[in-house]
Amino acid sequence: MGKKRYHHGELREALLDAAEALVRERGAEGWSLREASLQVGVSPSAAYHHFSSRDALVRALSGRVLARLGERLSLAVHEASGDDQQRLIAYARSYITWVLDDPAVARLAFSAGEVPPVPTHPHHVLSVEVDRLVDTDGLSPSARPGAEYLLWAAIHGLATLLVADLVRLDDRAAVDLQAERLVRTVLNGLAQEHPAAPAWPQARTAYTERLADPEAPPDPR
Repeated sequence: MGKKRYHHGELREALLDAAEALVRERGAEGWSLREASLQVGVSPSAAYHHFSSRDALVRALSGRVLARLGERLSLAVHEASGDDQQRLIAYARSYITWVLDDPAVARLAFSAGEVPPVPTHPHHVLSVEVDRLVDTDGLSPSARPGAEYLLWAAIHGLATLLVADLVRLDDRAAVDLQAERLVRTVLNGLAQEHPAAPAWPQARTAYTERLADPEAPPDPR
């Protein structure tokens, strides 16, 4: 059978689609660039014109997945209604649902190390919402530093425990309620911080490090 022909740019997207399908079928680690090439009907050498290695393909796929997640979370917070905390609750619910619905792809998205710049990064959406809470007097400015990392740790932690079946809830309605309780608990805890609290450790991620130093070389991990 002859190799398929792709117009300029189509093969790259086809390889990303094939890799994403393989992740869902076999997990984040159980596939190769060669297999992704065969899935789309081209030789591995053709794939190397777009991705120098499997790791390069994984990083590109992770970037695409995070961009989609960022858009999803942005839509969720903009559609939320209710008190000042509801936008962050909507963020948590949408994030956890995404992990539960697509666990292998979610795992891959956060295991690739440095990824290409993402137009709407999930961290940016979360940071904007925490800033909004400060602007509406829902969170003290003194409690703002690092608040998004505490929220992400709680939200991602619950999602991971649910996927691993280490925490069990009866249904998705219960998951949504638990997400709400989780967010409100973190925010209420932050509200109790004394203004003269100690200088907490400054957390960072690959995304925030890139923002701080866009000229820094990529993380090779």
